[in-house]
Amino acid sequence: MALMAPVENGQIVETESQKSLKKQLTASKNGMDKEAFLQLLVAQMQYQDPLEPTSNTEFVSQYAQFSQVEQMQNLAATSELARATSLVGQHVYVKTTGSDGDPKYIYGKVDYVAFENNKAYVAIEESLYSIDDVDTVVDLQYKDAYDKAYDFNERLNKLPKPTNIDLSNAEEIDELEKIYNEMTDYEKSFVASDVVKRLNQYIERLKEIRAAAEEDGKGDETEEGGEESGGDSGKEETEGADKA
Repeated sequence: MALMAPVENGQIVETESQKSLKKQLTASKNGMDKEAFLQLLVAQMQYQDPLEPTSNTEFVSQYAQFSQVEQMQNLAATSELARATSLVGQHVYVKTTGSDGDPKYIYGKVDYVAFENNKAYVAIEESLYSIDDVDTVVDLQYKDAYDKAYDFNERLNKLPKPTNIDLSNAEEIDELEKIYNEMTDYEKSFVASDVVKRLNQYIERLKEIRAAAEEDGKGDETEEGGEESGGDSGKEETEGADKA
């Protein structure tokens, strides 16, 4: 666990991990735990009406309720610990609150679980977060496929419209075509059909541009060849005329 806290402008900055712990402690204080229940029971016995004292039956009933509450809390704590332990080694998103009050997500692998005051905390990169703040558990293969499809879509969106591309966009289009063709069927399932359709439009348009450029190149070569042939013929005629 980190022992140093960040400091800005001479003030200690509360980390996301500390916010998560603080939130959990506040929730615990606001709840009715077994200690509070026992204090209420003792206060009731201390300040009962001596003329109409509480019967032994009622005290036994309340004690049974207290025992039931304690057992339920122990069961909840055991269940929470088991749930947190099952996350060790998993990749998760933890939902926290940023300094601006907006929700913020911390992503990482759960390295271990800490259990303090009947509360479970997951450790991500040596920072503790309440198990209650775990928002999403993510399969690593799923996340890799999702990220790959997201980056692919972002790069495709940066290209101009298919009708406006030129040879300067050829390298990027070729690279995107290669990336898509090398995707597994599972990874391709993350790419929307309209995105694939747009990619094919770029590929077809690029073929047209390259074909047109190739035709222009052949035309230039033909013109140059014609000029050279014409020049030689004229030279031969001139030489022939001189001989005559």
